[in-house]
Amino acid sequence: MKFRTFLAAAAFIAPLAAMPNVALAQDDAAEADEASGPFEISGEVGVLTDYRFRGLSLSGHNPELTASVTVEHESGLYASAWASNVDLGLGGADNVEVDWTAGFSKDVGNVNIDVGAIYYSYMNHGDFNYVEGFGSIGIKLGAAEVRVGAAYAPKQDNIGGQDNTYVYVSGDLPLGKGPFSLHGTFGYENGAFADHKKDWLIGASVDLGNGATLSADYVDTAHDFTGLGGETAVVSLKWGF
Repeated sequence: MKFRTFLAAAAFIAPLAAMPNVALAQDDAAEADEASGPFEISGEVGVLTDYRFRGLSLSGHNPELTASVTVEHESGLYASAWASNVDLGLGGADNVEVDWTAGFSKDVGNVNIDVGAIYYSYMNHGDFNYVEGFGSIGIKLGAAEVRVGAAYAPKQDNIGGQDNTYVYVSGDLPLGKGPFSLHGTFGYENGAFADHKKDWLIGASVDLGNGATLSADYVDTAHDFTGLGGETAVVSLKWGF
């Protein structure tokens, strides 16, 4: 009985004693929210053993260096710029690709919707530039996520006056509560860039902490595509901040 009386007294006194601390915590949270504002800025840098885009090497099978920055609004609107070295087949790794993206991403329960457009630009070779729209739906299945998406480039002079369609399904599966996870993608492309091309990727990642991630992927395509495709292993180290 004495123990129950002590608990009852503690239950009554604790909220009274905590009230100033609660007020301070609420003020701190409000100040933090006000300081952060409606926008969030993030970035990432990385080094990869090859630049594989939808199964094909765009770096001449040479290593790739990447950097990106993203600005997100609390409404779901976002914009990003992503840069990488690229080999356009004009004599070595002779160019820089910068992809400019504007989109909208929203979570509805365990479903994520992501739509937008990308402008692919190439420094000193503007006749390679083109625009592409995209959309995808990701579904959380426990700790795992499955995503289905599509990208469509309308007819443009810089891609030969044809359109191009790419559809894919991808998945990500954390292994328990540890730092390891598995991921994979299967895609199908047809149009200006490929004729009924199939590509796939399967790999594993480990979270190294402090924003760093190490990944190893097996990448392949159904055809070699004049030396740009074929099976390979791609190792990447990326750091997000």
